[in-house]
Amino acid sequence: MIPFIGRRILFDVLVLVGVLFLVDVLVYLSGDPVRALVPPSAGPEVIERVRVLYGFDQPLPVQFLRFLSRAVQGDFGTSVRFGTPALGVVLERVPLTLLLGLSGLVIGLAIAVPLGMLAARRRGTWVDLTARGVAVVGQGVPNFVMGPVLVLLFAVSLGWLPVSGASSPSSLILPAVVVGLGAAAGLTRILRSALLEELGRDYVRTARAKGVSDRAVVRRHALRNAAIPVVTFLAFDIAALLSGIVVVERVFQYPGMGLLATQAITNRDIPVIQAFVFLAALMIVTTNLLLDVAYAVIDPRVRVA
Repeated sequence: MIPFIGRRILFDVLVLVGVLFLVDVLVYLSGDPVRALVPPSAGPEVIERVRVLYGFDQPLPVQFLRFLSRAVQGDFGTSVRFGTPALGVVLERVPLTLLLGLSGLVIGLAIAVPLGMLAARRRGTWVDLTARGVAVVGQGVPNFVMGPVLVLLFAVSLGWLPVSGASSPSSLILPAVVVGLGAAAGLTRILRSALLEELGRDYVRTARAKGVSDRAVVRRHALRNAAIPVVTFLAFDIAALLSGIVVVERVFQYPGMGLLATQAITNRDIPVIQAFVFLAALMIVTTNLLLDVAYAVIDPRVRVA
């Protein structure tokens, strides 16, 4: 297990370095970065002094090495908008985003697991058709459409929940539901397909021949093996989940790191953008590492891959 984890950590470190390089390159593709650091009325002399001060007059490889040396120490520069270290500005928003992401994932699993199990056990019935229909609708309706619809229904029309912000625990409900419904759609389809495949195997037929009930067969035998593709799907879905959270935070004005990133893009606050991309990549590779470990626990054969 330790060599397996070591290989995954080394791969994740290389991924983070690659992400930092892409971020540094994208800064130049978006325009002259010095323009984001000086007032619009600044003259050529001021612009040149700022360019030399921040090292933008050096070749791109030299700039990247300087940026990398500072980034590994957590120094992404000072936020143009807030006037404080950019990494600290983003870190303040991370707990709210993690709370929203975990809440949405819990809601997604709470919907997908029973729905996928029912659809597999009742294949071809109205239960199966309903579950698949819900999954298709969940995958087909984007977050920026589902969010306003839920706001109009539960916040504006019924007045049960807040429209936006994070002033109370109830403010988390609508954003978490939107994130959870998006995650549940794909998880339901994957779990249903995996369970149907496992229910057709010999060990399931043997268990049924011994008189084990269908519910016990699914819970005690098939569900564990069916969890392998579900965990794999989660590993690939983390990035999509995080990007969906960015949209949800924008729709609900939820003060997480996603809303901060969209505001930083509007204001061309480059240090905050760089810090956000780095932290987002770090969260993704860390979550994927944990899922890889869980995958290896479920199926020890992957440890030799």
